[in-house]
Amino acid sequence: MDITKKAKEEIDARLDKIESFIAKKGLGSKYLQKAQKTQRDINLALVLTGVITIVGIAFWLKGKNNEEE
Repeated sequence: MDITKKAKEEIDARLDKIESFIAKKGLGSKYLQKAQKTQRDINLALVLTGVITIVGIAFWLKGKNNEEE
């Protein structure tokens, strides 16, 4: 059982290396890199928008509470 588990892990590791090689050098790799960069940029924009929204709401509520006093 231990030998089969080790063999499976080794095969999985080799497949991961082959897949990463194909992703970097294979057909369509430039498009994949562009898509990954675009996705990263979109994720950063969404996070920044969320943070700005939360900070804006916090300031608005703080100002609203100060007006009531």
